[in-house]
Amino acid sequence: MTDQAPRPESDIPGKPTEASRTTLSHIMTGNDTNLLGTVHGGVIMKLVDDAAGAVAGRHSGGPAVTASMDEMVFLEPVRVGDLVHVKAQVNWTGRSSMEVGVRVMAERWNESTPAQQVGSAYLVFAAVDADGRPRQVPPVVPETERDRRRYQEAQIRRTHRLARRRAIRELREKRAAEGIDD
Repeated sequence: MTDQAPRPESDIPGKPTEASRTTLSHIMTGNDTNLLGTVHGGVIMKLVDDAAGAVAGRHSGGPAVTASMDEMVFLEPVRVGDLVHVKAQVNWTGRSSMEVGVRVMAERWNESTPAQQVGSAYLVFAAVDADGRPRQVPPVVPETERDRRRYQEAQIRRTHRLARRRAIRELREKRAAEGIDD
C-alpha cells in the first residue's frame, strides 16, 4: 500500500501493461555520431521519446504529448553499427497523464553477444483531444510483480515531481512578495 490518494474511479476500462508495450529498433550510423565518435545523446533521446510516444498513444487510444522527461540516464556509450532496442511501457496512469518507462539496449551488429542496457528514462505524457485539451486515459492494469513494482515506483516519482513543483512555486512566490525580481 502507498501513501498516494486513490485514483478517481474511471468510466474507461483498464488496459493491461502488455497491451501497449513496444520495442523500437534502430541501427546506428555515422550520421548519428557526436564529436567523440559515439552516438549523440540527443539521437538516443529522440528514439526514447518516439517509443514512449507510441506506447502512450496506444495506451490512451489517441494523441498524447510529451509533458516531461523525468530522468534520462546514459549507462554506456552507443557506437556506430550498434543495433539499439528501445523498450517502452506504461508504468502508471493518472486521470489524463501516463508515466512511460523506457529501457535502452544495444548490441553489436556483427557479434552474437547479448544486448546490454545502455540507458533508461521516465517520461510523462498527457493524452489530448483534437483541441489539445487533456482527455481521460484508461487505468493501467499491472500484470506481473515487475509491473506492480514499476507502478509503485512511478507513484513515488510522481509524488517527488509534484513536491518539487510545489516547492519551486512557493519559493518564487516568496521571492516575488519580497520584491526580488528574477
